Amino acid sequence: MNDLVQSLIPSMYPVIKESLKLDFGQVGMIQLTYQLTASILQPLVGMYTDRHPQPFSLPIGMSFSLVGILLLSSAASYSQILLAVALIGVGSSVFHPESSRVARMASGGKHGLAQSLFQVGGNAGAAFGPILAATFIIPRGQSSLAWFSLVSLVGILVLIKIGFWTREKRRQTIKIGSTVKIAERSSIPQKQLALIFLVLGSLVFSKAFYTASMTSYFTFYLIETFNLSTQQAQYYLFMYLASVAIGAFAGGPIGDRVGRKAVIWFSILGVLPFTLLLPFANLFWTGVLSVVIGLVMSSAFSAIIVYAQELVPGKVGMISGLFFGLTFGLGGLGAAILGELADQTSITFVYRLCAFLPLIGMLTIFLPDLRRLRTA
Repeated sequence: MNDLVQSLIPSMYPVIKESLKLDFGQVGMIQLTYQLTASILQPLVGMYTDRHPQPFSLPIGMSFSLVGILLLSSAASYSQILLAVALIGVGSSVFHPESSRVARMASGGKHGLAQSLFQVGGNAGAAFGPILAATFIIPRGQSSLAWFSLVSLVGILVLIKIGFWTREKRRQTIKIGSTVKIAERSSIPQKQLALIFLVLGSLVFSKAFYTASMTSYFTFYLIETFNLSTQQAQYYLFMYLASVAIGAFAGGPIGDRVGRKAVIWFSILGVLPFTLLLPFANLFWTGVLSVVIGLVMSSAFSAIIVYAQELVPGKVGMISGLFFGLTFGLGGLGAAILGELADQTSITFVYRLCAFLPLIGMLTIFLPDLRRLRTA
């Protein structure tokens, strides 16, 4: 529900761009505003809730999104749109760290599976945004966005119930004296930890920038290159986002079985041949390649988050907030930079350049195998 509302923002770009006479740079700034507000607060929220758990912060976060989507439905100027997407971004930044912790709390020890289920919910919601935009919003206009405030309202009610469950779960844990005291510190030296997090950040950069090129500009690429209508292009974006949802689910449980590092290798570097082919493909193969890229690349994120959580025990909220925030922030920065680049060159050039981003996956060689460290 949270990510469904968020996905309506890029789905509205073709409509907003035409009605307000925006250029690609301004479209990129809208995405940057949303993703920066969705990123800067997340690590801070995670650090605070690690020390002071706030189960009812979940419905509060969704309330920001509710106000944001209502404002977006009636926004008549560029500044109003920026304010609306900023409110939706704040809602996301409050929601993600605590919800990731609750998912881990309910995991029964299967942390990768739990993170993947959490991710697949978000990615599935994101995938439906373009379909809903194509079938409901684009024919009826911007004001029809207001109906999706009902999604946020239902989300608030669900999250209030989850808040009560979480509070009771913590009370039971304290009552039986089983509060977690497992290795509060990582066994890896600080300098090596810093290098590992630098590598993980670089991998997230690669994924976030390429994902930004798809979520923000794929419809424009299809319209410009293959003369599709806006509605037709939205269906192709849906196929890509649906494949992202499926791939996100696979990454966690596979990582539980074969190790997070193997999943990261395959997901980031393994997508390179397909990204290189995409800018030269016809319409049919563009659709096929976008699905393959979504499946492969999206499997990395769950593996990266759980890998980082295992590196720094006891800091679930901070780590979740850091990587969700980093993803949102880099994605927004990528959207802004790529939008300006598209204005100066072309959408096709942007995709030819972004095709090389998965090469950063070579840095995975510097990540230690945590399973071997545990058995050493």
